[in-house]
Amino acid sequence: MVVLVLYQFLLLLFLMSLLTMHKWYKHVLVIFYLLAAFSAYFADSYGVIIDKDMLINAAETNVTEAIGLLSWRALIYFAALFAVPVFFLYKIKVTPQSAIKRIFYHSALAILALVAIAVTFFASSAFSASFFREQKQIRVYSSPLSALYATYQIANRTIFSGTQSFTKIGEDAVIHPPSSDRELIILVVGETARSDRFSLNGYSRNTNPLLSKENVVSFTDVASCGTSTAISVPCMFSIEGRDKFDLSRFKHKENLLDVIGKTGISVLWRDNNSSSKGVADRFAYEDFTTPKNNPVCDPECRDIGMLKGLDEHISKQKKGDIVIVLHQMGSHGPSYHERVPESFQKFKPVCKTNQLDKCTNEEISNAYDNTILYTDYFLSEVIKFLKKYDSRFETSMFYVSDHGESLGESGMYLHGMPYSLSPKGVTNVPLVLWFGKELIKTQNLDMDLLRRQRNKAISHDEVFHTVLGVLEIQTDIYKKEKDLQFLGIKK
Repeated sequence: MVVLVLYQFLLLLFLMSLLTMHKWYKHVLVIFYLLAAFSAYFADSYGVIIDKDMLINAAETNVTEAIGLLSWRALIYFAALFAVPVFFLYKIKVTPQSAIKRIFYHSALAILALVAIAVTFFASSAFSASFFREQKQIRVYSSPLSALYATYQIANRTIFSGTQSFTKIGEDAVIHPPSSDRELIILVVGETARSDRFSLNGYSRNTNPLLSKENVVSFTDVASCGTSTAISVPCMFSIEGRDKFDLSRFKHKENLLDVIGKTGISVLWRDNNSSSKGVADRFAYEDFTTPKNNPVCDPECRDIGMLKGLDEHISKQKKGDIVIVLHQMGSHGPSYHERVPESFQKFKPVCKTNQLDKCTNEEISNAYDNTILYTDYFLSEVIKFLKKYDSRFETSMFYVSDHGESLGESGMYLHGMPYSLSPKGVTNVPLVLWFGKELIKTQNLDMDLLRRQRNKAISHDEVFHTVLGVLEIQTDIYKKEKDLQFLGIKK
């Protein structure tokens, strides 16, 4: 431990010697103090670390989500680690040096720090060599160096990535065979739901009392694309899949919705979360986070409000298939108790603060499970809505969460950690399919056979191809082996 502390000190000394070599060093230190305060607060309060993906997620957080993370503790951290040091930084008079002297002294100090790092490494080589080889993830725990490096990564990609051309995909997409039968799909993008908290997947508490009465298939071993909304939502709609997905290229390339739109299918995205993260930039988009569109707010706007007005939308589409995407608020933390109305507070007592480390594991678990209970209600209402159209359309519901959540395991809360460090509760997400009677008949689906495949290891990668398959879209980029429907068709 002493060696690690020494490494951290020397790395900071080396870095700060270089960063403060110029006359604008005070402005650089302001950024440093801000990242330090930000990192310390979230590390101490939620057990998370600040890396590139976490900073991207934070940058895309809307005002409502940001307010949900505020507390007196946060203000104390930012006052003590940011405001006070910055105040004295600008108050203290520093004797100015000539540029040559400043560069000489700072360079000498940086070299001295590097020499000290080398000496420390060789003096502790038996420990250091094996530790850093086996524990490569330790670098992301270096605060605030990890956050500083993440800031550099984002700035470098943003400023120096150059102009990217826009790439089209699925130019050959057609509905085949042509049919007068119309499809009506509601794709529900969940938020922060854990697979192991669905009673459909074996959880001891009955968190799915309504879905359990429906003819659904719930897959138990589904790997998410990422550990945050900013990564997972774009990734599940991309053609690349998790292994090749690059967020910096996503907005310069077409996604699943673009391929669907090329066939003339009507596409609507309704959002009760932060945004579509670029997925629906070229399609009809409706914000349901405020009472302006959402009629069910008390005061938080509920997911169920996204169903209001859909009958009118469908009636306006006189021909062709219809795809509707509903992006939930779902189980977004840390204020889980605010995600559900009072009538759904079944499991008690609940944690009623955003400072999760102040609550017991039972209180956190109860509050979180109530959000799953409300999602169960919401999805059952989506199914009920679709059943009204079962005689006019081939109907289906596709529900999948973007990522899961840490609920205190190993002292970790929330989500957004590097994938390799995240517990299974974050990377294993629920995926639920429901097919209307007409679609089951047309596609010759055996729902019992499909249910027997529910433990098959799959991922967000299957979303792209299953949706294309349900819509009967033929294109060279479609992969039949990733279409979950075919797990339920007898060979």
